[in-house]
Amino acid sequence: MTLAARLPEYPWDELAPLRDKATAFPGGLVDLSIGTPVDPVPGVIQHALAAAADAPGYPLTAGTPALRAAAAGWLSRALDVTVEPDTVLPVIGTKQFIAWLPVMLGLGTADAVLYPSLAYPTYDIGAKMAGAASVPVRALPDDLPAVTRPGLLWVNSPSNPTGEVKSAAWLRDAVTWARARRCVLASDECYITLGWDVAPVSVLHSSVSGGSHDGLLAVHSLSKRSNLAGYRAGFVAGDPALLRELLLVGRQSGMIVPGPVQAAMTAALNDDAHAARQRDRYAARRSVLVAGLTSAGFRIDHSEAGLYLWAAHPDHDARSACEWLAAKCGILTGPGYIYGPAGERHVRVALTATDEGVAAAGQRLRALAD
Repeated sequence: MTLAARLPEYPWDELAPLRDKATAFPGGLVDLSIGTPVDPVPGVIQHALAAAADAPGYPLTAGTPALRAAAAGWLSRALDVTVEPDTVLPVIGTKQFIAWLPVMLGLGTADAVLYPSLAYPTYDIGAKMAGAASVPVRALPDDLPAVTRPGLLWVNSPSNPTGEVKSAAWLRDAVTWARARRCVLASDECYITLGWDVAPVSVLHSSVSGGSHDGLLAVHSLSKRSNLAGYRAGFVAGDPALLRELLLVGRQSGMIVPGPVQAAMTAALNDDAHAARQRDRYAARRSVLVAGLTSAGFRIDHSEAGLYLWAAHPDHDARSACEWLAAKCGILTGPGYIYGPAGERHVRVALTATDEGVAAAGQRLRALAD
């Protein structure tokens, strides 16, 4: 069986008819579906990229010392997490890392990859790419089928798609569960600085890890914090032994973040001002969309953090709600079932449209109530 044969169709392709319907709305499309950044890359980052553009040699797979120090410094300032710079590894976008991590860890048919039952689809894709069992779970299981062993447990707080934040106590229990089974715990923390109603905590924080990062990985992205989705810029930090193994795989396979992008990441991680401004933009857009969706009859569930609103309407399932919003408002959203069967009543609404687009979406949603 080829690798492609193990994989499902790309889920977002099914939005094409909805996109056409939303585009036909008077005033045009407001795209609140995938969540791609629309705001400019901050000047400090653009300048760093341009200054490093003359880069004829191979970059360091491990990342420059300046980049690793910048990432460690940001973890300390933003999340109260202490790591040594040499336990930071830059990655070519966190989606690629998430998809390839089971392979990089050497998992196979005897292993299981566990992840939340409502989750970013790439956790499942990573399991399929490795040939491992793909196991969505509502809570930490006490046992698994005899033919599988838990090789990797994904946690995601704040959650994509729901915006739910796990408490330090919940995360601590997950760490205990994983360590008891010699299972790697990887925490997808790509939205961790976007806490609206609560403050998310990292799995590497001492209140969760117990002061040891053994068996733990934390994954961070600059796509939303710094509008660098187009740069494919992220990093992973945690267990020194695991990071050494991942570095070796990266060196042997050529998984190297380009040198100019490493320079841009360094500038981004050393500058908190632009990130604060971007967070304020998302907070303002969130307020407009919460008001608009609730006026149109939607209930907002969870959504206490992150880049999305998890919304349900009493008269619609996920598909019909997406169709209704496209036809009546020109708004494109994501059906919740893309993230698991438990999402069949919800839509995921991204905060990533321009201020003008979000204002138009809010006005159109309020008009439904008139």
